[in-house]
Amino acid sequence: MRALKIILILVLAVVAIVLVMASMAESHFRVERSTIIHAPASAVYANVSNLAAMEKWGPWKEEEPDMVATLSGSPDGQVGAVSHWKSSKSEGEQELAELVPNERVVTKLRFISPWEANNEGTFDITAMGDSTKVTWGIQGENSFMGKVMTVFMDMEKAIAPMFDKGLANLKAITEKEAAEAKPSFDIQSVERPAMLYLGKREVVKWADMSDYFAAHFGSGFAAIGKAGVAPAGPPSGVYFKWDEETQTADMIAGVPIAMDAKSKLKGMDVYESPASKALMIEYHGGYAGSMAAHEAMDAHMKANGLEMNEIVVEEYVTGPGAEPDSTKWVTNIYYLIK
Repeated sequence: MRALKIILILVLAVVAIVLVMASMAESHFRVERSTIIHAPASAVYANVSNLAAMEKWGPWKEEEPDMVATLSGSPDGQVGAVSHWKSSKSEGEQELAELVPNERVVTKLRFISPWEANNEGTFDITAMGDSTKVTWGIQGENSFMGKVMTVFMDMEKAIAPMFDKGLANLKAITEKEAAEAKPSFDIQSVERPAMLYLGKREVVKWADMSDYFAAHFGSGFAAIGKAGVAPAGPPSGVYFKWDEETQTADMIAGVPIAMDAKSKLKGMDVYESPASKALMIEYHGGYAGSMAAHEAMDAHMKANGLEMNEIVVEEYVTGPGAEPDSTKWVTNIYYLIK
């Protein structure tokens, strides 16, 4: 009997300690994780604002393979849409509660088993030029049972790995979808006059092109300013050859100048592009995404049996010097044709 009493006292002491610790636990909790996805904010939003889309990347199905989800309420993708899930381990509902296109999604999370709880899920989306930051969070008020659980379980350690796994899935799926999407471009036929560019023709490694442009555009504008010559257009990349094998470009980082200004720049490297018919695309976005425009131009030329006439020109109408948001950059791409 004495031993039984000691055990009972110990059990009661442990229970008392747990209750004291639970009473001291935070009444509110939030766990969040973030990742950067190389895709537009609209593509990320599409995969976090639709309950069916969430099933494609959510980590829960891997943990509970017998999970079955059914949709009800409003049409999916609209406030009021509800997904009810049930498995051998858990049951609950997720409802779309707030939708701010390309910026924020809020869901109501109602857990039925193994215990009852009402929490809020959040997705905060921040456009970052060619990429998007998404922060996935869960928050709510700790019930008494929730506070007791925090004594034995670290919410951060319990939830964060699942969020990390889900965000990795979301990143992979969204980036794959963005890469497979084929943007359409308006290809115009124009007559392009002969033009002068101040700049030296060089073979430049792709990896060095950013520094190359910065240095040569800076020195080019300084040179024409000293000579009292105004630029005749946006700074431009004039490309003679783009070599995939060596990853180099035979090119000029050129500052366009008026044809009659050549005499004022004696001793300087000046290139005269020929008057020519040309195909033009007005491309909007960061430079990394411009390859799709060049691929569209190549496909158009092949489909129409057209041949190049010496060069390709990129006019950097709006760039990082004037606009930090790369989605607002404008580049005029010209393919001179015969």
